[in-house]
Amino acid sequence: MGARVWRYLYTLWLQDPLETLRQKCEETKHCVHTRERLELCETRVGSRSQTQEDCTEELFDFLHARDHCVSHKLFHSVK
Repeated sequence: MGARVWRYLYTLWLQDPLETLRQKCEETKHCVHTRERLELCETRVGSRSQTQEDCTEELFDFLHARDHCVSHKLFHSVK
């Protein structure tokens, strides 16, 4: 095998399964919905010069949805 193949296999070996699962879970229907709500909130808050509103609730909703998805899949990929 060439150096390029070894480098590719090495990067696959180094991938964190948690990050991989997070990316996959972020593509699920529920996570996409909560991310859209978060982005709408960030746009709304960013467009105002004086507001006490923040997007903490929307952020926690998104993180909860993503982590809930990950928790069901993570330990199946860990050796």
